[in-house]
Amino acid sequence: MYLTKEVKAEIFKKHGGKEENTGSTEGQIALFTHRINHLTGHLKRNHKDFNTERSLVRLVGKRRSLLDYLKKKDIVKYRELIKELGIRK
Repeated sequence: MYLTKEVKAEIFKKHGGKEENTGSTEGQIALFTHRINHLTGHLKRNHKDFNTERSLVRLVGKRRSLLDYLKKKDIVKYRELIKELGIRK
């Protein structure tokens, strides 16, 4: 499995402040980004997997909503996060 308990804890520790802070917006965006990157790699190998493609589109939509929320709430954190995660090209 690509997303183990340790990897998840590390993501939330890095972006959410501490491991227990799993509800933070920054931590959720980082987790979604990790999952999106994994699914994108999977779809490059299995281009006919339409269920995964649908899941990827829904996940991108969720991340977009959280990014919009963070942008309204704190523009500085938003800019730091997208720069750190490499979301915008």
